[in-house]
Amino acid sequence: MYRTNLQPTLRPLAAATLLAMTLGIAGCNSSGSGSGDETGSFTLRVGDAPVDGATGVWIEFTGVELKREGASPFSIDFETARSIELLATRDGTPELLVEGETIDAGEYEWVRLKVNAEQGVIDSYIEFPGEQHPLFIPSGAQTGLQLVSGFTVTHGGGVDFTIDIDLRRSIFAPPGLGGSYLLRPALRMVDTNEVGAIAGTVFPELRPADCSPGVYVYEGTDVEPGDIGGDGNEPLVSVTVDELGEYEIHYLAAGDYTVAYTCDSDEDDPDSAVELAFDPVRNTEVTAGSTTTVDFGAD
Repeated sequence: MYRTNLQPTLRPLAAATLLAMTLGIAGCNSSGSGSGDETGSFTLRVGDAPVDGATGVWIEFTGVELKREGASPFSIDFETARSIELLATRDGTPELLVEGETIDAGEYEWVRLKVNAEQGVIDSYIEFPGEQHPLFIPSGAQTGLQLVSGFTVTHGGGVDFTIDIDLRRSIFAPPGLGGSYLLRPALRMVDTNEVGAIAGTVFPELRPADCSPGVYVYEGTDVEPGDIGGDGNEPLVSVTVDELGEYEIHYLAAGDYTVAYTCDSDEDDPDSAVELAFDPVRNTEVTAGSTTTVDFGAD
């Protein structure tokens, strides 16, 4: 379990997963892609779930690396590093990173986002009101943000994926880093054309003064909800509820989900034995291209 409030004045805690990028392939250099007789096209976008307390999360990307089965990895490198503000994508509009790049057809094993995020260097950073802190990704220069998620590119076909970065699960403020924040990304990749969203309102009777309201989403129906990093079922994604009682969760593949509400989202801490209480818990279905409404109030 990881705490969800990253304000520097509070104890360190996990936010959520990271991975982001922007702009199409114009201005990129590709090495090793599209070299065979049979090719397809590759498009990649990036989006994120918001992180508690932060007003901006900037990541500097230098390219994308792909690994096809039976072949060496190859890179799509940007001529100039791109600094992307990830929170700008939380409305469900992902940033375009690579557009229609010609690559060899076949089975692909993984995607790696190449980044600049070294300790002590402000290439990537997180902002709070009136404060800025470096964002450090361990081994970022060597391994970047790697997502082991296989996919197939068919001859003459095309793929279009969005990588969702769960910032709330990914960002930590551990001691000993001299004010830097640590990013250990929680990533998932979805078909851009097959995703929908869940949004709704938590009514005032479920948001008392001492409440830290949050909504957690799990794959499948009738899932027993658990917290981040706990021994039970971990959420696919989670968000906090705004001051109006509203929330939105994007980049969800079409299918069935369990949606759970808690007043204890600020207690989601791996160093605490506190177990979050979830009530109510709803089942719902997400349809591609649409937003499903799930409200929480007195039944």
